[in-house]
Amino acid sequence: MGEEYDVVIVGAGITGCGIARELARYDLRILVVDKEEDVCCGASKANNGMVHSGYEPKPGTLKAKLNVRGVELYPRWAAELDFKLVQTGSMVAAFSEEELPALEKFLERGKVNGVPGIEIISGDEARKKEPNLSPEIIAVLWTPSAGYVEVQQVVLALAENAVANGVRFLLGAEVTDVLVEGGRVQGVVTTRGTFRSRYVINAAGVYADKVAEMAGAREFTIHPRRGTLIVFDKREGKHLSCFIGAVPGEYTKGGGPMTTPDGNPLWGPSAIEVADKEDTAVSAEDLRQVIEKDGRFIPNFPTDTVITYFSGNRPATYTEDFFIEPSAKVHGFVNVAGIQSPGVASSPAIAEMVVGIMKEYEPLHERPDFNPYRKRFVPFRERSREEQAALIAADPRFGHIICRCEHVTEAEIVRAIHSAIPARNVDAVKRRTRAGMGRCQGGFCGPRVAAILARELGVPVTAVTKKGPGSELFAGRIEDLRLEKGAAK
Repeated sequence: MGEEYDVVIVGAGITGCGIARELARYDLRILVVDKEEDVCCGASKANNGMVHSGYEPKPGTLKAKLNVRGVELYPRWAAELDFKLVQTGSMVAAFSEEELPALEKFLERGKVNGVPGIEIISGDEARKKEPNLSPEIIAVLWTPSAGYVEVQQVVLALAENAVANGVRFLLGAEVTDVLVEGGRVQGVVTTRGTFRSRYVINAAGVYADKVAEMAGAREFTIHPRRGTLIVFDKREGKHLSCFIGAVPGEYTKGGGPMTTPDGNPLWGPSAIEVADKEDTAVSAEDLRQVIEKDGRFIPNFPTDTVITYFSGNRPATYTEDFFIEPSAKVHGFVNVAGIQSPGVASSPAIAEMVVGIMKEYEPLHERPDFNPYRKRFVPFRERSREEQAALIAADPRFGHIICRCEHVTEAEIVRAIHSAIPARNVDAVKRRTRAGMGRCQGGFCGPRVAAILARELGVPVTAVTKKGPGSELFAGRIEDLRLEKGAAK
């Protein structure tokens, strides 16, 4: 009944794809399923990409252990998978004497957790590193090991390397049941078929508790916590190089301004408890709060240069810690849940831990042909004039700019559509190429990207979606509407 695998991983975010890539080192048949049409469509796509240093988690928690270990492993991931890891350090600011004890608290916590180089420096020293910081900042907690990544690029790199090593991805496949017989997992039922497996790894983000419930292995509850982020125009990227944030609270690291690896200032996130796992709405109040809070750090920043904003939901548990362990109720079912911040920073260590759990089930045999390397395709805009000319000579579509804001060519979009993890909608193209991520947010290139998708996928343009079924971009063709109107007269 159905195709057979050794391992089915539910969830294709940074956690699921990281686990898939690390398990691909071993002689296992692996399937990754996700309800969305693309990888990186849940919490992974809607966060600031911070690789936190590890000063905030309470000592002794999984977050503390895996955060610091993840930071240690990230340079290897970046080198092997060829994605941008920008390690500029991070600051936590104190504006008054009353806030200094909080910096001392996190300094000591960071030392206990093993954060390298952590120290408190004066406001003047901080402004030598970041000249645009507020003159009202009197001290900061400085952690040089912190940095940031473009999470979409990390997830794509992990997924592509996993595919190159034999992992299969089945997207647009929502899990509707987990098969269990005699106390052992037997596989999953999805909207695209039933798949037998000896192990199921639950990395389903905000839906991890629902998937665990299907297996009879629920030992936690996910309560979504929404975070709103604001993206500013690249021309303002000069204001800040590292992350600068407020003293962390009970449920959030406080958020703050930073600059992404691709040069956009990014503010946020906020932290608001919501009842609906799909509630990623952005309100005027959300935006006001982020701008008011983060504007304190760099008061001369022009906040009228916003180009877009978005929200995502953190998959928080009530323990406020990661929940990573094999089920005591169902043999072969592994929960990897509650992966909120510092989830991005911890992801290499989470994958390493899950491999360890799998080795406790049975011996794993390394594949001699495993290739840990994946080479990034260097975007046209980053190449020299000579390299650009050579690309155009080989393929004239490199000479056709589709996205003027980000200088994305037709050839790059076609390449994304036919890649190892193929782009099937406009947002998927955007994640791979940045077409639509610039100043006009797809106002110029959006229709052109849709036309290329329709051509390459062999579907009418009315079937092209923004992010999957239910998000069709066009109601119909104007000519068809004219004909219908004429026939009705």
